[in-house]
Amino acid sequence: MRRRLDLGASLTGRPPVLLLDEPTTGLDPRTRQELWSTVDELRRGGTTVLLTTQYLEEADRLAQRIAVVDHGRIVAEGTAAQLKATVGVEMLVVRLADAASVPAAAVVLADLAARDETVVDAATGEIRFPVADASASAEAVRRLDARGLPIAAVVLQQPSLDDVFLSLTGRRAEDAAEEAA
Repeated sequence: MRRRLDLGASLTGRPPVLLLDEPTTGLDPRTRQELWSTVDELRRGGTTVLLTTQYLEEADRLAQRIAVVDHGRIVAEGTAAQLKATVGVEMLVVRLADAASVPAAAVVLADLAARDETVVDAATGEIRFPVADASASAEAVRRLDARGLPIAAVVLQQPSLDDVFLSLTGRRAEDAAEEAA
């Protein structure tokens, strides 16, 4: 509620520039979506919005231009599409049916990664890594099937801003947020 009140007070008089520092921290998903819609409406209405956020999905959705900051220095800037293009590869996301098999699957798939930027999330059963060639998805399925490791999903997708941050800094955005805290 405090965030809503702060935003409401900030919007009195339709300011030409609005500074938002981590505006969705602590908000529930519905309120976060409402805030995103409000910010987008303001931007489309001509208000310049300067937004700081550690939620890169938020930056991807709202920002026309993004500056990636690491240890107080801008390490890259551009549109979301420009930043994603710097990764230069597609991302293969493999989600296993049994999260307990993630460590074994990560070893089996390790040499398919185009770079050393594999993210293994044992809690969700997900392995995410850059690939130089789309055929890596078929090879991943073959390897996991040959070892009897059941797959829930295999998705080949464009890199996210999280992938960009990892590529630029060598660590995930969540890890950087924990360091800052």
